[in-house]
Amino acid sequence: MTELTGRTALVTGATSGIGKATATALAALGATVIVHGRDPQRGAQTVKEIEATGGRARFVTADLRDPAAITRLARDAGEVDILVNNAGSSWFGPTADLDVDTYDRLFEGNVRSAYLLTAALAPAMAARGAGSIVNLDSMAGTVGLSGGAAYSATKASMAALTRAWAAEFSPSGVRVNAVAPGPVYSGGADTAVIDSLATTTLLGRGAQPEEIADVIAFLCTPRAAYITGATIPVDGGRTAV
Repeated sequence: MTELTGRTALVTGATSGIGKATATALAALGATVIVHGRDPQRGAQTVKEIEATGGRARFVTADLRDPAAITRLARDAGEVDILVNNAGSSWFGPTADLDVDTYDRLFEGNVRSAYLLTAALAPAMAARGAGSIVNLDSMAGTVGLSGGAAYSATKASMAALTRAWAAEFSPSGVRVNAVAPGPVYSGGADTAVIDSLATTTLLGRGAQPEEIADVIAFLCTPRAAYITGATIPVDGGRTAV
């Protein structure tokens, strides 16, 4: 398929899990993918796998908790048509056990990084009159999960940013949406935790990264041309009832 031929996509946190699956899906649709990550070996492997199937990709590294590194990433990426703000981390435990440094790292990596990268790239998309931004929310941004207060707050922030950025940039042709996965068997996930959360979904199972990536990729295509400001739950029905 060639729906995204001629487009350049930047996917953060693209060397594993949902990010890697998304980079692969966008490349399969014809996009040239900028694979972001912090591990050059995993980045090179991701690029190699994409190229082995006829796709185009290159790797860039940046610590998204460092504002200066985000500025360099935006500069190195160049003209970007699609931005997927996927990178992030999680922490679960008693509220009183979360230290300030970890709290700050959660918001720096999950929220501030997406804010600064969007601020660096979205105005140029708007000036060209086209673009697509997809943010990674989570069912945790909607459902109360014991031990997930801080992480849930970062994901609820992504939904709020999505709505505000749609209001800001969509009149200039830039669509901004979010995808909110439920439990996903991604590389860094605790299988036992995913198994437990999977039982709370209407479908009774956890998702594979590719099932989330397919929805993200769809939102980046012309088939989703009339969708903006939306948060799409991809959670097996967890938040539907």
